[in-house]
Amino acid sequence: MAVTLTIDRQKVTVPVGTTVLDAARQVGVVIPTLCHFPGVSSPGSCRVCLVEIQGARTLQPACVTAVSEGMVVRTSTKSARDARRLSVELMLANHPWDCNACVRNGQCELQDLAQEMGITEVRFPYTREEIPVDRSTPALVRDMNKCILCRRCVAVCQEIQGVGTLAPRARGFETVIGTGSGEELAEAVCVQCGQCAAVCPVGAIYEKDSIEPVWAALDDPTKHVVVQTAPAIRAALGECFGCEPGTVVTGKMVAALRRVGFDRVFDTNFSADLTIIEEGTELLSRLKKALVDKDPGVALPMFTSCSPGWINYMEQFYPELIRNISTCKSPQQMFGALAKTYYAQREGLDPKNIVVVSVMPCTAKKFECLRDEMNDSGYQDVDYVLTTRELGQLIKEAGIDFLSLPDEEQDTPMGMSTGAADIFANTGGVMEAALRTVYEIVTGRELPTGNLHVVPIQGLDGLKEASLTFTGCVPEWSFLEGVTARVAVAHGLSNAHKVCQMVVDGKAQYHFIEVMCCPGGCIGGGGQPRPTTDEVRKARIRAVYREDEGRPMRKSHVNPAITQVYKEFLGEPNGHKAHELLHTHYQDRKA
Repeated sequence: MAVTLTIDRQKVTVPVGTTVLDAARQVGVVIPTLCHFPGVSSPGSCRVCLVEIQGARTLQPACVTAVSEGMVVRTSTKSARDARRLSVELMLANHPWDCNACVRNGQCELQDLAQEMGITEVRFPYTREEIPVDRSTPALVRDMNKCILCRRCVAVCQEIQGVGTLAPRARGFETVIGTGSGEELAEAVCVQCGQCAAVCPVGAIYEKDSIEPVWAALDDPTKHVVVQTAPAIRAALGECFGCEPGTVVTGKMVAALRRVGFDRVFDTNFSADLTIIEEGTELLSRLKKALVDKDPGVALPMFTSCSPGWINYMEQFYPELIRNISTCKSPQQMFGALAKTYYAQREGLDPKNIVVVSVMPCTAKKFECLRDEMNDSGYQDVDYVLTTRELGQLIKEAGIDFLSLPDEEQDTPMGMSTGAADIFANTGGVMEAALRTVYEIVTGRELPTGNLHVVPIQGLDGLKEASLTFTGCVPEWSFLEGVTARVAVAHGLSNAHKVCQMVVDGKAQYHFIEVMCCPGGCIGGGGQPRPTTDEVRKARIRAVYREDEGRPMRKSHVNPAITQVYKEFLGEPNGHKAHELLHTHYQDRKA
């Protein structure tokens, strides 16, 4: 059903249940808001979107008011403008005026709104008591002095991630957004995914800065500094320089990193291909133990392990499933381990002088690189992690005209990769990449799905399923003849909860499950350029698949650099040396 209403003298017909805010946007009327964010519920708390509705006794918040037949809305009357302005002035009266030193200066929604409303002074005194800044975690900083109580972080933490770390505490003028008992974030149940930082409109939550230590390493002549860039970066970094979402800037990114001063520019895609070989071999080994050896102790289904936010969630919420998680490190950590062993040996470098910098779409990667388990090279495998946003800032600090750069290629051998690695960036991509390799290993033939894609596990549905029957198996894998492999893909931790509970309850008949912590996968990571809406996610996903389809190599096992690293250094997949460097274990942290 649809209803017709009038907004600023324009007729518009929209479905029943549409909010006034969304209906207005359909006729080009932009109503300002701060608490509203696409994809999560709006609390209507900021009162910045107040409008006049004919017949209503008071102004109404457009973000939570549903349309009705014949409704007449006026968005820019004097009473509406004055009320909005007052709401913003009251926020500013409780907000530090240190914009020039704020991490969100020039990218702050409150700052933009004040400018749009022509607010150049605030009539009310600043009376807020100073709140200590929480810097307790490796990934995130919380400065509640700058919080405007919009509750976006609460909505995304509770609704999208299902973690519930953040919530309003106290009431009235004493209200503060915080953890359950007011403890620091490091002491709370938090997976460090950074989705709160991704939706925060001001500088109240942001990633912990790693730019300064990276500059220090680059300026140190005794250090050999290498950088790896995650698959999701190339489809999002351009947004930091005004490009449309989904603009692929791989070549310019490589050129910029060289000009910043990195000694080698490598690619996490290389170790994503390596992950597929290790993880695929591990899956086949588990299937063999279950089907041939009839081992009742085999942990199936096997879960992917490349998303550190998901690993944190599993350790805290479902430690009984630790044995189901692949023992493979994430591609980031595999790269770091090889950089300080294989690469150091190949180049004749002392690993203590190698600094590994990662560029990731993810704040949880900052936590991951500091885990006690991540030092199998004999050193901390990855030294520093920059988010996509931080890399954009680093390039700007270097005075580089990003958009005028020529396209350049990554260095070899750890910069060579396939299209299968590209699609690690989005939900369903790790699973599709694994199926491309596993099916061909088992049958000797390419995945028979058309253009190597597994369509049922693509897209933004929260929980997706697919099945694939092995036929015409090669002799080594004949025990899989006729076996139908059932797989599932979940993204966003509220969906991870659903599939984990199905496994715990014995209701999930899957062999392999991919979980990505962030909505959309890494392309929607907590460290990506803001804002990340579903439309932005879709644009980045399309770009990633274009990258894959344009590659001469699209299957991880055909990457000659991967063949070379096994031949020269690792030996066989899942072998002793591979397990020593590329695999890990997890902890029960539920307590």
